Amino acid sequence: MVSSKKVAVIGGGAAGFFAAINGKSNFPDYDITILEKSNKLLAKVKISGGGRCNVANATFGAAELSKNYPRGGKQLKKAFNHFATKETIEWFEGKDVALKTESDNRMFPTTDDSATIMDSLLNTARALGVQIIKHAGVASITPLTTGFNLELTDKKEFFDYVIVASGGSPNMRGFDWLRDLGHEIIPPVPSLFTFNMPDEEVTELSGVSVPMAQVKVQGTKLKYSGPLLITHWGMSGPAVLKTSAWGARDLHIRNYNFDIQVNWMGEITEETFRTSLSATLAGNHKRQVKNQNPFNLPNRLWDYFLTKVNVQPDKIWAEVTKKELNRLVNILLNDTYEVSGKTTFKEEFVTAGGVALSNVDFNTMQSRQCPGLYFAGEVLDIDGITGGFNFQAAWTTGFLAGQLKN
Repeated sequence: MVSSKKVAVIGGGAAGFFAAINGKSNFPDYDITILEKSNKLLAKVKISGGGRCNVANATFGAAELSKNYPRGGKQLKKAFNHFATKETIEWFEGKDVALKTESDNRMFPTTDDSATIMDSLLNTARALGVQIIKHAGVASITPLTTGFNLELTDKKEFFDYVIVASGGSPNMRGFDWLRDLGHEIIPPVPSLFTFNMPDEEVTELSGVSVPMAQVKVQGTKLKYSGPLLITHWGMSGPAVLKTSAWGARDLHIRNYNFDIQVNWMGEITEETFRTSLSATLAGNHKRQVKNQNPFNLPNRLWDYFLTKVNVQPDKIWAEVTKKELNRLVNILLNDTYEVSGKTTFKEEFVTAGGVALSNVDFNTMQSRQCPGLYFAGEVLDIDGITGGFNFQAAWTTGFLAGQLKN
């Protein structure tokens, strides 16, 4: 029989619960306790995907999956060989939670309710005998010859193993307790944010979206495509969020003041676009410009473009001059906007930064600086683009940490 050990899991989020559940499944005799500093459990799970919980992404294979992480992809590729999308689906289905895949590969519970995922994790943890303590902040960790002393809010307590799944922090101070153990901390900066455009009239089109646009940050190599949404503060949607994630550090250095170039037609080139435009307009030269809307752009957006390039909407296409057509083509393919500031995406706080990945063995998630201490989730310098990838990193690292392997 395996002798009983005490395990502390610091953090009651997705990674913490998954680590605790897997730890208890692997070592039923171990005393495993989740220590959550707030009064809320699985807070991000609750709000993810607009309250539906974007559990994972239907991207299979370690190599393909790892390409969706601006930071940590190389290390996660190794970890995904142990636990990835297929295993995530099987795990939840084993708990009677059916998942569905939407057209953009995002995966949700078929109930479209994040409570389904929360209840699954909570009920599984409780059924296994995992202890859950709220309002249990950890001020410091003191390594001993064997095990650790944790300084909690109201006492000190000994644990044989510690799994840190405390999530990201907006500033370096939030990592002081881990730096004190000898870990290198990569300064945290925001990732996954939307672009503020306080001086741009395009915000008057709030709610308008296009299914495929390309966003490029001028003066950089950052260029990503996807759906784009105009909001009352600027622009959002996957095209913007991908750009913010991959450019997190560069855009932070620029203090979130930069210009973007938008190709509203996606990744199409000007030559191909002009050919398509000519074909679209063939036989429609007598129709009014406002009524012959190329490529099915939202009407409000099309009217906005016509006004912006000073083309009279009542003019028929046959009367549109070459200069007017060139201006129209240019705005559709090379529209520019000034970004000044950012907004957190749907309250989903994600950071680039945290415990340096070189400090962790990604076969086990054990600290290289502090044997017996493991990491899982966003406390590490890992972040993914939008679409379920951050949760997949949480499930994967939580699974490995729960093995408690040396």
